[in-house]
Amino acid sequence: MALTGKNLIAGQWTGETENGFVAFNPALNQPMTTRFADATDAEVEQAIVAANKAFYPYSQLSAEKRAQFLDTIGEQILALGDDLVTTACAETGLPEARIIGERGRTVGQLGLFANLLRSGEYAAVIDKADPSREPLPKPDTRLGYLPLGVVAVFGASNFPLAFSTAGGDTASALAAGCPVVMKAHNAHPATAELVAQAISSAIKLCELDSGVFSLIQGENYRIAEQIVKHPLVEAVGFTGSERVGMILQAHINQRPEPIPFYGELGSINPQFVLPAKLAENPAEIAQGLVASMMMGQGQFCTSPGVWLVVDGEQTEAFEAAVKTSVEAQSAGVMLTPAICKTYQQTVAKWQDIPGVSLLALGQQGESHLAQATVFTTSLATFIDQPELQEEVFGSTALIVKCSEASDLLQFVSALRGNLTASIHASDADISLAGELAIPLAHKVGRLIYNQMPTGVEVCASMNHGGPFPASTNVRSTSVGSEAIKRFQRPICYQNLPAELLPSLLKD
Repeated sequence: MALTGKNLIAGQWTGETENGFVAFNPALNQPMTTRFADATDAEVEQAIVAANKAFYPYSQLSAEKRAQFLDTIGEQILALGDDLVTTACAETGLPEARIIGERGRTVGQLGLFANLLRSGEYAAVIDKADPSREPLPKPDTRLGYLPLGVVAVFGASNFPLAFSTAGGDTASALAAGCPVVMKAHNAHPATAELVAQAISSAIKLCELDSGVFSLIQGENYRIAEQIVKHPLVEAVGFTGSERVGMILQAHINQRPEPIPFYGELGSINPQFVLPAKLAENPAEIAQGLVASMMMGQGQFCTSPGVWLVVDGEQTEAFEAAVKTSVEAQSAGVMLTPAICKTYQQTVAKWQDIPGVSLLALGQQGESHLAQATVFTTSLATFIDQPELQEEVFGSTALIVKCSEASDLLQFVSALRGNLTASIHASDADISLAGELAIPLAHKVGRLIYNQMPTGVEVCASMNHGGPFPASTNVRSTSVGSEAIKRFQRPICYQNLPAELLPSLLKD
C-alpha cells in the first residue's frame, strides 16, 4: 500500500509533509526518503474531539461487534503482507524473523481480547434483592464495568508492532469500548501508517464511526504535551524511558481532573544465580545469560541487566565463560542513532565509576553499531552508586559479586521496582531460593524460576508491570487479558429493570 506521510484523523489523511521529518534506516546508517507530517495543534484537537464523539456509540456496541472489529484489524494487518515486514525491518534494523514473530504476536493479542469479549469481558457480581430482610429490605445491586472514554496511546521504539499502533494498549482499549488516539513513535512512522491503514480498513468493513481511531505523526514534543493535557482524554498508555515518562506524568499532574497514566518506564531485571546452581555448570549459565542479554541487541524491556552471584570457587569459571561468550558477539544495529549514542555514552561512563570493572567487550564494529559489554562490581558499590540501578537500553549487563548468600537479601532490600526477576537454583538451593522469593516478589511484577526473563507470554495469567519505575501503576498489566481493566471503571446498578441492564448483568 502506498504511503501518504500524513496523519489519519477520523478517517481522513491530513497534514503537510513538505516541512516534516524522515525516518532513519539504522542498518544502512542513512535517512529514508518518505517525509512525514508533524501534526498541527488543530489536527490533534480534531482527532481527540472526533474520538470523544465516537465514544458513546462505540461503547454501546455489543461485545460480539467489538470482537469482530478486533478480529478484522488482525486480518487487515495480515493482508498487508510483505510490505509491512520489509518496512518495519528498514525502520528498526530488526531482523525479518523478529518482525514476523512480532506481527503474529500483535494479531494474537487482538484475538485474545476478541475471545475475552465473547466469553465475558468481566465477571459480573450480582446480589439479588431480599424484600424480607430486617430492619430494611435489601435492594438488588449488580456490579459491572464501563469504559473510561478516549484513550491516548504512545508507540514504543523497540516494538514497532506489538507495543505500537495496534499493539496491546490499543487492543485492550478498543476491547474495553474506548476510542484510541495513537501517537506514533517517530522512529518507525511508515510502519505506523501501514498498520493505521489496516485499522482504517477494519473500521470501514465493520461500519464504525471513523473517530474510533486516529493516528498522530510527528517528532515535535508539544504534540505529546497537548495530547496528555487535553480534557477529553481519559487515560494514557505509554512505553518508553523513565525520563520521558516522568515528563508526561508531570503534565498529567497539572490537569484539573486526574487521569490514569499507565507507563512502562524501565527495568534491570536482576538474575539471581544461586551457589549450587552455579557449581553445576557455570559455562551453561553464562552462555544463557549472554544469549538473553543479546536478544534484540539488548533492546527488550525484560533484558537481564544485573546478574547476582555469590563469590566462590566457580566465580572465576563463570566470569571466564561470560568473557568468552561476549567476545564472540558481533557489534549490532540499534533502533535509532540516538539510542545507540546514549548506549555508547552510558557504557563509557560506567568505565569511569570507581569500583566498576569492565569484564568483557564484544566485537568492535563501525561507529554506528553497538558493542556488547559486561561489567563487574561489588554489592557495596552497587548500593552506593544509584546510576547502576538505572536501565541501560542495550547489550550490556553488570555482574554483582556478593561475599555470602545473605548479601543477596541485602541486594533485594536496596532494589527498585522491576518488571521481572529470575532465581536460578538447583534442589540444593531451595531453602535460599525460598528466603529470596518472599521479599523479591514485592519488588517485581513477574518472578521467574530457572528461566531467562526475555519474552512475554500473551495469556490470561501474564502480568507485565511492577513497582515504580518498572511501571507507574503497580496494580496493572500491559500484557494479557487483565490489561483491559486499565481502561474500565466499576459501576453499581441498583434496582434497575432488566431492560436497562448490560447483557452481562442480566439474570
